[in-house]
Amino acid sequence: MKLACLFSGGKDSTYAIHLAQKQGHDVVCLLSVFPKSEESHLLHHPNLRWTKLQSESMKIPQLTTSSNSDDTDDELIAMENLLQNAKDQFQIDGLVHGGIKSKFQKEKFETLCLKLNLVSIAPLWETDPKKYMNELLDSDFNFMMVTVSSDGLDERWLGKLISKSDIEILNNLSNKFGFNLNFEGGEAETFVIDCPLFSNPIKINQFTKNWDGYRGRFEIVDAELNYNA
Repeated sequence: MKLACLFSGGKDSTYAIHLAQKQGHDVVCLLSVFPKSEESHLLHHPNLRWTKLQSESMKIPQLTTSSNSDDTDDELIAMENLLQNAKDQFQIDGLVHGGIKSKFQKEKFETLCLKLNLVSIAPLWETDPKKYMNELLDSDFNFMMVTVSSDGLDERWLGKLISKSDIEILNNLSNKFGFNLNFEGGEAETFVIDCPLFSNPIKINQFTKNWDGYRGRFEIVDAELNYNA
């Protein structure tokens, strides 16, 4: 099937493309909705503007739009318009997304697809958190944490490229503090720097870190594709 991917630049949506391709699907475009603010319950916010580099590196065209409100219904209208554009431009048959456990998100996306006569595909649905995190690294996905907002996660994680040993530490912290190891509940968000889908990795030239004592953000200020890697 020809698919669009709801794309945030994080590990889940990027790995969903990887799995969809392994299943024989053709992911023909990326769909990114810029939320009004970080208060959105449906959409990923940090560093979204740098998804254009990931799109370029994967050689998959990207369609973008912005939501004027954090209200879920308004965000879904923006998403519906974007999906319709993808249908018109790329003749897609369905939508792939990186949902793992959020029934709220999955049901919203499925309803939207039903309305537009599209198939909804969630290849990561209900994967085991620890197995999944290790699978990402085994598949050569290189990703960093760009936000943290949970007990047990401090500013040291901001901008950190995740390794196998980090997954063990995060697993222990998730058991102790009760957050999801795969960050499905928004306890942290990620950004993929390199993976087998990329022709070139992303090089971050400049960034800022913001930490308020509980939550923090790693903001990419300047980045480019690294053609020398």
